[in-house]
Amino acid sequence: MNEQVARDVVLVRAIETMDGKHEVLSDDDRLYASRSAKELAQWQASDSKSAVTTEHFLQQRAEQILKRLSERTPAFAAIARRRGGFKALSLGLPLLALVLGAAVDRIGDPHRVDLLSAPLLAIIGWNMLVYLLLMAWVLVPARKNGWVSPALMRRLSGAQLSLPRKLPNVLAAGLTNFSLQWSELSARLTQARLARTMHLAAAMFAVGAVLSLYARGFLTQYVAGWESTFLNATQVHGILSVLFAPAVALLPLEGFSIADIEALQFSKVPTGAGGAKWVHLYGATLLLLVVLPRLVLAGVAHWRAQRMSNQFPLDLEQPYFRKLNGEAGTTAPALLRVLPYSYTLDEARDKGLAQIAVTLFGDQARVMLRPSSGYGEEAVDMLRDLSVIDANVTETAVLFSLAATPEKENHGAFLDHLVRASKRGIAVLIDESALTERSGAQAGADVRLAERIALWQQFCQFHRAPATIVNLLHPERRPLELGAGLSLSKAS
Repeated sequence: MNEQVARDVVLVRAIETMDGKHEVLSDDDRLYASRSAKELAQWQASDSKSAVTTEHFLQQRAEQILKRLSERTPAFAAIARRRGGFKALSLGLPLLALVLGAAVDRIGDPHRVDLLSAPLLAIIGWNMLVYLLLMAWVLVPARKNGWVSPALMRRLSGAQLSLPRKLPNVLAAGLTNFSLQWSELSARLTQARLARTMHLAAAMFAVGAVLSLYARGFLTQYVAGWESTFLNATQVHGILSVLFAPAVALLPLEGFSIADIEALQFSKVPTGAGGAKWVHLYGATLLLLVVLPRLVLAGVAHWRAQRMSNQFPLDLEQPYFRKLNGEAGTTAPALLRVLPYSYTLDEARDKGLAQIAVTLFGDQARVMLRPSSGYGEEAVDMLRDLSVIDANVTETAVLFSLAATPEKENHGAFLDHLVRASKRGIAVLIDESALTERSGAQAGADVRLAERIALWQQFCQFHRAPATIVNLLHPERRPLELGAGLSLSKAS
C-alpha cells in the first residue's frame, strides 16, 4: 500500500469512527462501498491473475466513500484532494541555499582570499558539528519528532487542514481526528523527507560558496594571505594542515610549509600572493567535507522516504481493518480469545460475548472462551498450557465481573502475568451485567455502579491494562463503535 492509498484509507477510517450515529455515511452507504470494493478488487485480481488482497479492497472502498462524500459536500472534495506541502519546500529550500551560499562568500574583501576565511571555516565547522550530532543520535534516543514541532510535522505531512465553516460537524470532527492520526502515522516518512531536503540544502549552500569563489576568480585578481592577533604562523600552519589534509591527500593539489604561511601574513607582506592555489584548496575541501557527504546523506534519506512512500507502514491488524477485511473475505476470520477470571458465563452471556466479537471484528469473527481461572490460584499455574503469543489469535482479553472487588494479590497478579507475557498487549473486559441485574431499581444503584466502574478502571490502569466496560446480557447498552476496538496493555 503506497502513501496516497494509505492516506485515503486513514481518512475514511477517521470519518467512519467519528460518525457513530451514521449522519454522513448511512449503513447503505457503507454496505454499498464494501460490496463495490469487493467486486472491483476481485476484478482487478482476476485481470492480473492474482489473489484478492487486503490493500486492493481497502483502496477501492476508500475511493468509493470519498467520492460519495465529495459529491454530497463540495467543500470536502478540496480537502480530500489536498496533499503534503513538501514539493515546494524540497525545491525552494535548496535553491535558496544555493543563492545564500553564493552571497556569503562576498562578505569581506572581494579581491582577497583569506586563509582564515570566517564564512568558509564556519561552513566547514558547522557541517562537522552536524555529523557528530548525527552519530550521537544513532546511539542516544531522541525526541519523537526530533527538533521539528508537531505543528510543522502536521503541515509538512499534509495533515494540517483548514476546515470550511459550512462543513458538517461530523465531517469536521473526522478531519480533525485524521489530522492527528496521519501526522503520527507519517512522522517517519516526513522526517525522512525533511532530512533529505535539509541535507540537499546544506550541500547547495556549500556549492554556492564554491561557485562564487571561482566565478569571481575569473573576473578578479585574488591575493591570498592571513592576519591574526593571537595566532602565529606555526599555529595557522597546523590549523590549515588539518583542514586541507583530505584535499591534499586525495586530489593532485600542492601542499604548503610553515615558511609559505609565514610569507603570506598581511602584516609582513601587505600585497599578499596569488590566490589560485588557496581557492583550489578551499573548493576541494568544501567538496570533500560538505558537498559529497551531504549528498550521500540526502541520497540515504531519499531512499528511506521512497521505500516508506511505496510501502507505507499501516498496521492492518487493527480492529477496524480486521472487521472490514473479514467481511470482504480477504483475511481469515478474526479470533477473540477470552480469559475469564473467577467468572463462569451462562449461555446468554456467552451469546453477548459473541455479539461483541462481531461488533469488533465483523460477522465472521469467532470467540475462543477459555475455562474460568480459579480465584486465588497462581497465574503461572492457571495459564501453564496457554501460549500468549499465538499468531492465530487476533486479540486476547481478560474478563472480570464488575460485581467482584479488585484485589492486587489476585486480580492484579493475574493481569501482571499476562501483561508481561504478551508482546502484542491484552485487553480487559469488565462485565457489568451481574451487578446491574442484582441492583435492579434500588435507590442509588446508578451511583454505586459509577463508583464501582471508576474503581475497576483505576485498578486496571494501575496494572497497565486499560479496561473496557461491557454488558454481556445487553451489549447494546455499552456499544463499541466501528474502529474503536479495545484498549490494549503496553509493556513498561
